[in-house]
Amino acid sequence: MTELLSIENLRAGYGEATVLSDVSLSVGEGESLALLGRNGMGKTTLLGSIIGVTRRWGGTIRLGGRDISTLRPFERAHAGIGWVPQERNIFRSLTVEENLTAVSRPGPWTPAKVYEMFPRLAQRRQNLGNRLSGGEQQMLAVARALVLNPRLMLLDEPLEGLAPIIVQELLAALARIVREEGLTAIIVEQNARKILAMTDRAVILERGNIVYQGDSQTLRADREILGTYLGVTAGAGARRGANSGIPEPT
Repeated sequence: MTELLSIENLRAGYGEATVLSDVSLSVGEGESLALLGRNGMGKTTLLGSIIGVTRRWGGTIRLGGRDISTLRPFERAHAGIGWVPQERNIFRSLTVEENLTAVSRPGPWTPAKVYEMFPRLAQRRQNLGNRLSGGEQQMLAVARALVLNPRLMLLDEPLEGLAPIIVQELLAALARIVREEGLTAIIVEQNARKILAMTDRAVILERGNIVYQGDSQTLRADREILGTYLGVTAGAGARRGANSGIPEPT
């Protein structure tokens, strides 16, 4: 598998605070990576470092063999990185259609294709961003990143705070993006079992350091590691699914 993203000995953070210490990882072309860890362990900081919004003290970040460590965020976006942040960052004063056409670039992902994947957005294409529900705004944020036709897609907590039916729709869309379309992606998500079910590999961060790298399905079956680093147990996962109406994936 051809390497698309390579991070070597990265040290980064905010202000004078170091959050990531000597982080090294790689992601292959067409590979999907689940980035896991408890809150405050550095997951969002790692995504921010890839997109260029943190302070870097050392290490290198390469995309397709090109060193992008010193590029500004918009230059990294032009290099092929799509980002769906927790804040969504849609244009709330523009319609759904305008949100997509304002940023779209030539490639396989067109507004028509994302409408096919997100029928809710097609139905609301003339609605302003601030008139969408939280789940619809999240779909729009993902769609906006896709129509940029990125080489690498970063998603930070895409399922957070959403209704169960929207979670299922987004999970189906994410599975299509990484499995059927083969888009390289790094996904941060608190619900480890759901995201491990659709990704190729997983990384766990603990206090700004990588403590686990391996196959997603292997990790999904490893109760000891899930319990130690993520606080996940089989029983708790089943109860969560039962309470929320979200079935555990098979």
